[in-house]
Amino acid sequence: MKRVFLLIATNIAVMLVLSVSVRLLGLDRFVTSGGLNLGMLLMFSAVLGFGGAFISLALSKTMAKWSTGARVITQPSGPTEAWLLNTVRKLADRAGLPMPEVAVYEGEPNAFATGPSRSNSLVAVSTGLLANMNEEEVEAVLAHEIAHIRNGDMVTLTLIQGVVNTFVFFLARVVGYLVDSWLKRDEENSSAGSGIGYFITVIVCEIVFGILASVVVMYFSRQREFRADAGAAELLGSPRPMANALRRLGGIEADGLPKSMAASGIAGGRGLLGLFATHPSMEERIAALEGSG
Repeated sequence: MKRVFLLIATNIAVMLVLSVSVRLLGLDRFVTSGGLNLGMLLMFSAVLGFGGAFISLALSKTMAKWSTGARVITQPSGPTEAWLLNTVRKLADRAGLPMPEVAVYEGEPNAFATGPSRSNSLVAVSTGLLANMNEEEVEAVLAHEIAHIRNGDMVTLTLIQGVVNTFVFFLARVVGYLVDSWLKRDEENSSAGSGIGYFITVIVCEIVFGILASVVVMYFSRQREFRADAGAAELLGSPRPMANALRRLGGIEADGLPKSMAASGIAGGRGLLGLFATHPSMEERIAALEGSG
């Protein structure tokens, strides 16, 4: 729960930093001076909402390597790394993808895929995953990550994040304008720019709306895990290896990824009533796989 809370808080913090920055620079005054211009406000919100999301996507590989300490395998240092490269190459060929970068990082059992596009991606596995799983189970995990890349999940989640960020920015400023107008209803120069009521209301609304928006984003995050599990079963020709890998993950202490990458790992925590969970439960994922088989 703490990990998921920090993930949500990080996303809200990014929006708040953007919001305060444009407020201090006076860049949002044109949408409220002399009245609320909804068309301009929507465009302004889209620039902020999608801008932040796509900057995160563009930097995703670099940030993933930096935050996990992942080492990209250029020349295999042993049979395990050689097997990893060959297995990822084989799965990428089956999926019709260019060969992604392959990396290993120190940590608890987990793996992730990231990158701004199908042709510029990274698959990384932890030393804990390699130590606790057999080759068939690791191959299933790698197939799951390759399926994420083939499905374009990184871009899809970025687009969804951009849409919800846009509406958070937009609705927060509409509410802020209405509250500010109500507070200044008896003032003679009530239309002379926005006041402190606007600023405070926007910040509060961005926090509240950001939390609600996270419910939407986390829902789509869980759905993409089901699709990646099914994609792994397709690439391997059977749902059994992926189901076995999930059972193994469910029985060991997994996770260990930085909070900002919580949605990228194959294993993730549960949130309040499941609403803020980045991943479905292992039981749900195994049931979906076995039901499809």
